[in-house]
Amino acid sequence: MFIAIVEDDPIQADMLALTLKSGGHETNVFHTSLAFFATLKDTHFDLLLLDWNLPDYSGGMIIKWVRENIGWQIPIMVATAIDDESNVVAGLKAGADDYLVKPIKPLEILARIDVLARRFKSIAPQLVHLGLYEIDTSQRLIRKSGSEVELTQKEYDLALYLFQHPGKLFSRMNLLEKIWGLNVEIDTRTVDTHISRLRKKLSLDGQLQWQLTSVYGYGYRLESTSLVTP
Repeated sequence: MFIAIVEDDPIQADMLALTLKSGGHETNVFHTSLAFFATLKDTHFDLLLLDWNLPDYSGGMIIKWVRENIGWQIPIMVATAIDDESNVVAGLKAGADDYLVKPIKPLEILARIDVLARRFKSIAPQLVHLGLYEIDTSQRLIRKSGSEVELTQKEYDLALYLFQHPGKLFSRMNLLEKIWGLNVEIDTRTVDTHISRLRKKLSLDGQLQWQLTSVYGYGYRLESTSLVTP
């Protein structure tokens, strides 16, 4: 898993990174929530490991921002040095999926991460939320600000794939193979056409805090324009 560690103590952050690396995970460490928010614009993480007490924003505020802007598809684990029931309850109510009290026990945190990974992998959510967008996978439809948007089958498939990987850069060929399959009769201009339609139909031009960004000569990325912090 690719895990974001948001921890202001450099020593604690390094220890967590080493522990997770020993469990086969990749990490990116942030010492402030602002640095984390900025990176979310173009990076997708599989899990967030968050210190509850940071110098700029509280853990609760960060979780609220992530849930409102990224959605519920990323598991969040909170760590704190304060062994207090009210803190645990506050973290879970804010939207955290698990809660650990420092000092962190290496084997325990690795086991808990494995449990979260299995839980999220086994759950195929029927509703995916990303800001003002709602994707209903059971009915294969997308709502924008509460209203259903009329899409073709391929437009829906492409939008769903992008919404499931916010911040990730895809090449045209990658999208072509993923959505249309290996069909030699279709070229990458088909991707460009569908991207253009999605921008218009879903207002993915930044006005609703998300935009489909073109990377010249390569491909596309769905990224958040809402870097307004909590």
